[in-house]
Amino acid sequence: MKKIWITSLEHDPKKVQKFMAKLQTYALDANGHFWVDDLEKMAWLGTRSQLTDADTALWMILSDDKNLAEASVRYGLAMLTLSVQGVRGHGFPILLVHQGQLPQADDLPTPLQGAVILNADNPALGAKVVAKMHTPSKKIAAEYRADIYALPQLGQWFEVGPADSAWEGVLFGVHGAEINAHGVGPSGKLPDKAVVEYPMKGLKIDLKGKEYIAWAVKNRLEADSSYYIRVKGEPESVILGPLSESDEAELYVLQLQ
Repeated sequence: MKKIWITSLEHDPKKVQKFMAKLQTYALDANGHFWVDDLEKMAWLGTRSQLTDADTALWMILSDDKNLAEASVRYGLAMLTLSVQGVRGHGFPILLVHQGQLPQADDLPTPLQGAVILNADNPALGAKVVAKMHTPSKKIAAEYRADIYALPQLGQWFEVGPADSAWEGVLFGVHGAEINAHGVGPSGKLPDKAVVEYPMKGLKIDLKGKEYIAWAVKNRLEADSSYYIRVKGEPESVILGPLSESDEAELYVLQLQ
């Protein structure tokens, strides 16, 4: 049976119980948790297994003005979303049910910008959830791959690479954080041994008024190989893309806060 997983940013059991009772009137199987805002312990990882479970058909985030404005909450949600999309694809359905002034999609972290945004007070909310549950997920094509590995012992690693094509080299940069290790290996898991060709560190890139510090390698990447980058801190945004020696390099920007 298809299920809904609910993440409540506000720790209000009565409000969540009332909301879940409403869903049960529509015969929807829902479970969930309260968000834990603790980036140091990588608490956002706690529900990854529930969201990557094939039986979870919809992720519903109950948000409000105060919590959604917190940079640490936004970053944790972005990391969890990237990690889930790495398994479920960019078309995995996310429903942001907001109490307060509805946010615009462009104001959300990039991984969440495809979410459907609804007002928590919408009287037709239950019916809209039912419709979303029974709408087949669209497979959204992406020009790049991105995933996250966060382990207290090993740190926070980004995995990036091309979706279908090949990149003759790869670059990854951070704004508001620090890169301290990198390597190339098979896609899908942190490599035991990494190989780098012509590694470059400390490249400064100005993009849209922000300075990014980037690392890069000239390894050829295809769908079965990835670039792994360890990042210390919580970058406000990151850039990634194929390495190019021209001034017209195609770089993708991921806003994470």
